[in-house]
Amino acid sequence: MIQNIIKYFWLLAILPSVTFAEDSLSSGDTAWMLTATALVLFMTIPGLSLFYAGMVRSKNVLSVLMQCFAITSLMTILWVLYIYSLAFTDGGSMNAFIGGLDKAFLAGVGVDSLHGTIPETVFMTFQMTFVIITPALIVGAFAERMKFSAMLIFMTLWATFVYAPICHWVWGGGWLDEYGILDFAGGTVVHINAGVAGLVAAIMLGKRKGYPRVAMPPHNLTLTMIGASMLWVGWFGFNAGSELAANGTAGMAMAVTQIATATAALAWMFTEWMYHGKPSMLGIASGAVGGLVAITPASGSVGPMGAMAIGAIAGVACFISATKIKYIFNFDDSLDVFGVHAVGGIIGAILTGVFAATALGGTGFGAGNITMTDQVIAQTIGVIVTIVFTVIVSFIILKIIDITIGLRVTEEQETEGLDISLHEERGYII
Repeated sequence: MIQNIIKYFWLLAILPSVTFAEDSLSSGDTAWMLTATALVLFMTIPGLSLFYAGMVRSKNVLSVLMQCFAITSLMTILWVLYIYSLAFTDGGSMNAFIGGLDKAFLAGVGVDSLHGTIPETVFMTFQMTFVIITPALIVGAFAERMKFSAMLIFMTLWATFVYAPICHWVWGGGWLDEYGILDFAGGTVVHINAGVAGLVAAIMLGKRKGYPRVAMPPHNLTLTMIGASMLWVGWFGFNAGSELAANGTAGMAMAVTQIATATAALAWMFTEWMYHGKPSMLGIASGAVGGLVAITPASGSVGPMGAMAIGAIAGVACFISATKIKYIFNFDDSLDVFGVHAVGGIIGAILTGVFAATALGGTGFGAGNITMTDQVIAQTIGVIVTIVFTVIVSFIILKIIDITIGLRVTEEQETEGLDISLHEERGYII
């Protein structure tokens, strides 16, 4: 009798700590995701900001930094107001294409609400850092020539009508997710999306004054190297964080990210060395970013050797695209956003369908895809749909802005530099 009473009180004592797996908060997962979220924000400010700032001319250094900082602030507010809801809630009869407004203004996102094993506030903020860096990537394509006001309007509309739908298609339960596409951390949602939008913007704005006759070398490659290094470090949050848990998949995502990035950096360096006779700091840094981009969609699905292959292919392909193809087609993608992010993203997205195969060290294919051919077809469809949708909607948005307030600064403002003409500041005091 006494033993039964003791057992009864013991059960009462431990009962409050017993939870079911689907409703439980994991302190380990939460701690990792808090860290990953900070790492991804670190990628934009200061990582991407410095990477881009070093590559423009000294008279435009602050304009690029200002654009990235303003985008970080703007996307934060838009995400909270309605874009998070559009991307990650059930859209009812339209759910295949867009979410609803149930969580507009973060309705229902409180201290106790969970997303899996982490607080929904952490998941929401983690995904916020993705919508911050994606439009910031586009800045590099039209650097040194877009109006600041036009940039703000473009990014607002683009995040609403391009990023939100594609994010929902892939990660929010939309049609590409159901189709079985593998995009672990943003090959389609982030890099192809931003790279293609950047190309459209660069073409519609036209070339910088004097391009390509006038030399426009980077003014401070030290800043670019520092920014690239910050991107490399922050990318572990980007890729390993996309597992939303501290587990073996996150560990492998971190490993393959490092392997692919190092391989791509060397691949670009040696290819440039062979073509131009000397390896450059800008080249190896660009190669590293190309590798980071390419492994992003594959990071949760491939093994180390698959990562090495993806990195090698991406390093060479991004070099050719950034240094050869843009001159053949005669467009002014100022900082090679299309050449690195779109091309690297396309390569990574499609090769995910190859190296996800268990026979090649991967974790297997997506839902409904039985063979490698099935998965490659799914990946290719995801790439094509993203490109077509982004081109059409980005063009429409840019055209409307151009007709109403104009996209481009005046010739005098461009000659003087955007730092002084738009912001009345100088990056350097001589």
